[in-house]
Amino acid sequence: MSALRKKFGDDYQVVTTSSSGSGFNQPPPEKKKKRQRFVDKNGRCNVQHGNLGGETSRYLSDLFTTLVDLKWRWNLFIFILTYTVAWLFMASMWWFIAYIRGDLNKAHNDKYTPCVANVYNFPSAFLFFIETEATIGYGYRYITDKCPEGIILFLFQSILGSIVDAFLIGCMFIKMSQPKKRAETLMFSEHAAISMRDGKLTLMFRVGNLRNSHMVSAQIRCKLLKSRQTPEGEFLPLDQLELDVGFSTGADQLFLVSPLTICHVIDTKSPFYDLSQRSMQTEQFEIVVILEGIVETTGMTCQARTSYTEDEVLWGHRFFPVISLEEGFFKVDYSQFHATFEVPTPPYSVKEQEEALLLSSPLMAPSLCNSGEKNSSLDCLETLEDNDSTTKLPTKLQKITGRDGLPKKLLRMSSTTSEMTYSFGDLPMKLQRISSVPGVSDDKQVGKASKISTEPISKSVADLPPKLQRLAGGGGGRMDGHLPPKLRKMNSDRFT
Repeated sequence: MSALRKKFGDDYQVVTTSSSGSGFNQPPPEKKKKRQRFVDKNGRCNVQHGNLGGETSRYLSDLFTTLVDLKWRWNLFIFILTYTVAWLFMASMWWFIAYIRGDLNKAHNDKYTPCVANVYNFPSAFLFFIETEATIGYGYRYITDKCPEGIILFLFQSILGSIVDAFLIGCMFIKMSQPKKRAETLMFSEHAAISMRDGKLTLMFRVGNLRNSHMVSAQIRCKLLKSRQTPEGEFLPLDQLELDVGFSTGADQLFLVSPLTICHVIDTKSPFYDLSQRSMQTEQFEIVVILEGIVETTGMTCQARTSYTEDEVLWGHRFFPVISLEEGFFKVDYSQFHATFEVPTPPYSVKEQEEALLLSSPLMAPSLCNSGEKNSSLDCLETLEDNDSTTKLPTKLQKITGRDGLPKKLLRMSSTTSEMTYSFGDLPMKLQRISSVPGVSDDKQVGKASKISTEPISKSVADLPPKLQRLAGGGGGRMDGHLPPKLRKMNSDRFT
């Protein structure tokens, strides 16, 4: 353990390592029943096309691609069969010309000039064709100028042989030079891991390149295959969703010289937003990883694929570092390429963590009130009442405000931006008569209202519970204690 800490540092303290390549003895995990995969670990897609009907003729329209896509045993069979049939056909044509001209019976006559010298049976005609087609030219069998039909057949043989050679040899060359075998030296980790990175819950897996030749313009993409049902009731058995692995930041463009850890940050836009450690035991999904790039030596595009099912995603694990600095170079230890170890990771989904953080935040209620710039205080109170985030006012305070029986719409209409004025129905009769006199400004009315209503409000505050008295700042006494001395004296003279 101390050696591992010395090598990897304190950030890589091993809690519990996985069974693959970690070097620690652990009981093997229980093997689950393997379900059908859409893409195998080696990248082969488990899809078969059936009931094509008349669409099979489309394969013959693209015969070259069809031959290239065939397996090697069928390619070799077609290669041998095509050349054998072509040779036998052309040898038969040469034998037929010799038979029509009577060369077979006069082959040993020195005074007779045949179409093809020394061709007097089918094996000799077959040897003549092979010697001519392969440009061997032994010189014993040769065509003469006394046979115009032989010259025409010779031209047809040359053209047909060139077409067959170009088609079959080109097909074999393309099949041998396909970059599929280059994908064999591109590695993917056996498992994917979910843990915290940079304070965010992240899905991670590892890719590597075993060759020294680079993959030019390497790019990686991820697809999530998951069955779902639409709100209209349509069932989608293999719905494909994109997993962002750095498309917006350019992190999907890889410089694949050493093993890299590919990250997908789980946030509100991620399909794994509500995925937790508990729900992952019942979920069924498959993550398809596609790595594309140009082979540096051949210039051909190469694609490598793999997939991770839900039982191959390890919650709370992290990959071992595989790069170490040696004298003059960096060394990659591929023995730890698939190894993971446990790290402290919350078992909750990102959605649950955000909801818990929102409920535990003391600034939740003010944030709701300050969400809109034009919301009034009554609108804020209405929002808090709908979310059950506040408590109702006491009955005595509701009687003082005089608004406990009014509808919310009427309260919103009667409120102003300052929320400091009162309706005339709450003022004394004398002040109502003053306010109804024309020529009296609103500022004077509000000033008189505030002076007259000081004593009732101060007395009503004294009747409130002690806790509300402290909030009001009255402490059970009158509110004049907070006024300047001069204004307090004016108030005392007014009410005496």
